[in-house]
Amino acid sequence: MTFSATAILVLGLVALFVLALGVWAASTANRLDRLHVRSDRSWQALDAALARRAVVARAVAMAIAGPASTDPVRSERAGQLAALADWAERAERCDRETIENQLSAALSTIDIGQLRPQLVAELADAEARVLIARRFHNDAVRDTLALRTRRPVRWLHLGGTAPLPTYFEITERATPAASTGLEVHTTRTSARVVLLDRQDRVLLLRGHDPMVPEVAFWFTVGGGVEPGETLRETAVREVYEETGQRIDPAALRGPLWRRVAVFPFNGELIRSEELFFVLRAPDFAWRPADLTALERRTITGHRWCTPADIRALDATGEAVYPYHLDELLAEAIGVADDDTEPVVRSIR
Repeated sequence: MTFSATAILVLGLVALFVLALGVWAASTANRLDRLHVRSDRSWQALDAALARRAVVARAVAMAIAGPASTDPVRSERAGQLAALADWAERAERCDRETIENQLSAALSTIDIGQLRPQLVAELADAEARVLIARRFHNDAVRDTLALRTRRPVRWLHLGGTAPLPTYFEITERATPAASTGLEVHTTRTSARVVLLDRQDRVLLLRGHDPMVPEVAFWFTVGGGVEPGETLRETAVREVYEETGQRIDPAALRGPLWRRVAVFPFNGELIRSEELFFVLRAPDFAWRPADLTALERRTITGHRWCTPADIRALDATGEAVYPYHLDELLAEAIGVADDDTEPVVRSIR
């Protein structure tokens, strides 16, 4: 049996088409698998953010009710808010949107002027995290559905048996600040530096809110990015201003952590995105070189801290930021002593 040149050409083209189709199908299936993993993880992050909001909502309910409230309206509102928070934590996925929207509506009726500023900040932070997590989740769902719903993908069943991901739609609500007189800042970006000495201790500064001078807290070196600056340039400038040390920008490692924080300070409610670098520094005497007038009023000391020191500060009621720095310090030390650039991850 012999084949003509035309038949051989046709067979060759068919083989090439089948090969190309197989390569496309395999790459598309792999991409779909990654998209499904992304949407699953984004839902887990959103679920965690919603759970945290429910915890804060319960704390708000307790604050409204008070230890011995005689106002039946306040007591009823607090009870409803607490019940909604409980239902939100236990709700099945199919009922979650409805319950979470009801919780959002209940929170919107709360007069936050009745709450402590720290609780207002906790609520604002929880809602900001829900907002960010929901957007990340819906972006992941959008990308997955855009590929899953293409006809060739459906015809070849490249999505397998995995269920189609679904959007999560709840009302986005910024925590009102008018009743507390707090102005909300939403675009602040900060560069912070985990400054390590030869003994693997981190330099922390002690400060306080000028509106609440009796409450002290500890934080890493760093501050807001100024117009025209890069993150690295901001880190270099802040280290000089707050410690007096001039550093080589190339010596900074990172950023390795990202933290979104919402907190009251000096009569404002600040929402800040913080990116953390690591720097191994030689021994030096702490002599701030260029503090602002506000920093001179609010920064009251410094200390080189081990993980045990950080835990001791927390135990005295003086918060250390970022949270769980005692546990994170080992990761920062590893990055400081490694030549490879770290992957940025979110922390609290």
